Amino acid sequence: MKLLRYGPVGQERPGLLDEQGRIRDLGGVVDDIAGESLTAAGLDKLRALDTASLPLVAEGVRVGAAVGRIGKFICVGLNYADHAAESGMAVPDQPVLFMKATSAVIGPDDTVVIPRDSHKTDWEVELGVVIGDRAHDVPVETALDHVAGYAVINDLSEREFQLEHGGQWVKGKSCDTFGPIGPWLVTRDEIPDPQSLALWLEVNGHRYQNGNTRTMVFTVAKLVSYISRYMTLMPGDVISTGTPPGVGLGQKPPVYLKPGDVMELGIQGLGQQRQQVVAYGKH
Repeated sequence: MKLLRYGPVGQERPGLLDEQGRIRDLGGVVDDIAGESLTAAGLDKLRALDTASLPLVAEGVRVGAAVGRIGKFICVGLNYADHAAESGMAVPDQPVLFMKATSAVIGPDDTVVIPRDSHKTDWEVELGVVIGDRAHDVPVETALDHVAGYAVINDLSEREFQLEHGGQWVKGKSCDTFGPIGPWLVTRDEIPDPQSLALWLEVNGHRYQNGNTRTMVFTVAKLVSYISRYMTLMPGDVISTGTPPGVGLGQKPPVYLKPGDVMELGIQGLGQQRQQVVAYGKH
């Protein structure tokens, strides 16, 4: 299944993409693509629906973030060896974890705002993992059983805030609009191997990132298991699993986003995003 949320900001309704690529409304079935509706039992309930009987949604509607009411937005740093190299950092022995504020979450095609006094706003296409059933200290072998599905994430980053303002990375990762998720949540059964997905990102038509999840240092199963050792993962929690090489920081000289730029990005089987960049105070 491809699940989504549509409608005006703050008023999104749950939906499902049918086999013809049309949005069907799920508002009479679940209140949101969130929480218990993402558990194995919740997804089975949605799979049992007669899709053709669900109300059709008008074309051209805004698509919101694929997951609602996100409790935790956990990110993994330096999870592609070649990206670590371009960042001038060592490949980690254990996953590098940091949090991204849920207030950064936006829809896949919403406007991205460069923060006040920012000179180093950067892009990062990443595979997003959405938790289904609660995961507490789960083994690698069964970790994927706790995954509801996958989504495209642009883990936008302000490199000066992240690397030059002291403290942890969260400041450079959590600015408003720095977390586009979607367009869809694709359920796990449609992605049999999350370690063989092509992912890419372009700015103004120039392809900067062109990678594959097979080059991850730590697999999705390893990440879910590892993170669940340190915190209980709940339905609807999101893990952003790291980015392949080609970020702006890694260019020589570095290239950063500016007002008017357009980012387009996607992951095999998970859809595409498109964001226009605007200056602070102009949105």
